[in-house]
Amino acid sequence: MSFSDKSKFLALLLSMMFEKYEKMCIFAFTKLNIQRKKMKRGLVLEGGAMRGLFTSGIIDVMMHAGIEPDGLIGVSAGAAFGCNYKSRQPGRAIRYNKMFARDRRYCSWWSWLRTGDLYNAEFGYHIIPKQFDIFDDKSFEANPMEFYVVCTNVETGEAVYKKLEESNELTYDWIRASASMPLASKVVELEGYKVLDGGVADSIPLEFFEHLGYERNLVILTQPEGYVKEHNRLMPLMRLALHQYPQMIEALDKRHLMYNQQLEYVRQAEREGRCLVIRPERKLPIGHISHDPEEMQHVYDLGVETGHQYLADIKRFFCSP
Repeated sequence: MSFSDKSKFLALLLSMMFEKYEKMCIFAFTKLNIQRKKMKRGLVLEGGAMRGLFTSGIIDVMMHAGIEPDGLIGVSAGAAFGCNYKSRQPGRAIRYNKMFARDRRYCSWWSWLRTGDLYNAEFGYHIIPKQFDIFDDKSFEANPMEFYVVCTNVETGEAVYKKLEESNELTYDWIRASASMPLASKVVELEGYKVLDGGVADSIPLEFFEHLGYERNLVILTQPEGYVKEHNRLMPLMRLALHQYPQMIEALDKRHLMYNQQLEYVRQAEREGRCLVIRPERKLPIGHISHDPEEMQHVYDLGVETGHQYLADIKRFFCSP
């Protein structure tokens, strides 16, 4: 074989090797892109009654920034306020809470004595979203983001995870059930279940969402770092009010243990880079109930401020491979 022939053969061999390498690279990058597309991004919102306005401030910043998680799971106030993410309505939660802060039809002992619900079920979850601050049913259903609420089955003491895709009266009631605090609310009967506040059985459902395939989760808490939940001092009243539901009483009695274990699970996931956690810097200056619009606005503004502080981190966390 002449030198010229050898050169041609070598050039042909190198060309074939390069072509094969190029195909391997294309395959590898394609596979990586598919993996990135399949990586589900979740938003986990714990409850906390009016502390949830802090969460509302953060998620409103996220909505304005165009951040769209693949799924959201909310507990109690996390469900009641988080539904506005799926309906694409930033500002709605703080707006109607301030509007009806001193209206006894919304939240009052008058409502509790008349209906058994401190937060009036009919007015708060059906009249307001249909007549006063309209909930965008069409946008809720059009948004592909998966939306789950967590309730507690009072007959078993276990969590009920409900995926809500349609926006109708039944959906409103599932959201209400998730936020129906024991003692402050009647047991809610829905689709064969008897349920109350989801925070009793699963306060921070990060582990559940991970089991659904959500690999990158933003967890928004409403208590500062170092918070430790103590045993419920109202257990004697709980036992009296819910005496016909022994499994629920047991879940309530052990809730502080469950919650503190979940906090440790979240910390471990945070250390491993599986989740990004946002917490208030200090105890939020609001109770479970508030009738003060300025107090509500202040807590919401703290959330907005925190949302802006974390915005770059959220984008980086959700977009990184």
